[in-house]
Amino acid sequence: MSLDRSGAYEACLATLRTTDIDRYLACLLMPEERRGAVAALYAFNAELARIRDIIREPLPGEIRLQWWRDMLEGEGEGDSLANPLAAGLIHAIDEHSLPRQPLVAMTEARIFDLYDDPVDSTAMFEGYAGETASALIQLTAMILDPEHAQKASDAAGHAGIAQLVAGSLLLLPTHMRRHQVYVPGDILAATGLTAEAFLRGGDRPRIGASLSAFIGFGRDHLRKARQASVGTMTPEASLAFLPIASVEGVLDRAGKLGADILTTSPQQSQLRRQWNMWRASRKRRF
Repeated sequence: MSLDRSGAYEACLATLRTTDIDRYLACLLMPEERRGAVAALYAFNAELARIRDIIREPLPGEIRLQWWRDMLEGEGEGDSLANPLAAGLIHAIDEHSLPRQPLVAMTEARIFDLYDDPVDSTAMFEGYAGETASALIQLTAMILDPEHAQKASDAAGHAGIAQLVAGSLLLLPTHMRRHQVYVPGDILAATGLTAEAFLRGGDRPRIGASLSAFIGFGRDHLRKARQASVGTMTPEASLAFLPIASVEGVLDRAGKLGADILTTSPQQSQLRRQWNMWRASRKRRF
């Protein structure tokens, strides 16, 4: 039995509170009439992001991602609407005329998460971010301000990369336990490391140097995102960037920790993150 739009959106918002508390809180700062659709988009993203956490082998993860791809491409869409998250996403697509191809690309990009292959280069990292974090920001802007959302695309591209750098730093201990390396290979090579040496964790000075360069890479994209937003972004579209509000704080804390980030999280407190988003929602800038 499929859910109506209101019921599906409520289910997505409730799920998001468990799967991605920061984006849940960001939704609460958005206009009520747009909140449900954004929650559906965010819940979909959170569902893809957590697949690696709930599978033991890549194949079941690929099957889950294929289910979402099939649904977005119209195969078995009627049956999938019994899933509250799928129903919410379809309602959001239909209500706001969202393009499906970026969502399909998001599922394809997430296949990378299921395996332990390293990120070869900053270009590869930027491409992955573009299809995940950046696309999510841009699609959110399309819900919040469809008429002017295109003006936010450049800022969304850079902001998504900066956000992924911060997220990778936050998840660094988890990634290392899984033998995953998201620090780009060209950054590692510039500091005399390989992905294997980074995972061993023994060469703290070189690891610290590679993380410093990675943080600098994130700062550069955050700066470019802010520059791109000046004079081009509407107040409505700026709310799509609320989850970016704590990126700079993560980068700052990570920079101070250096190689100690392998064991100590650079995450800010929940209260601080809420304050960052509230302030960004009032100033309409990140």
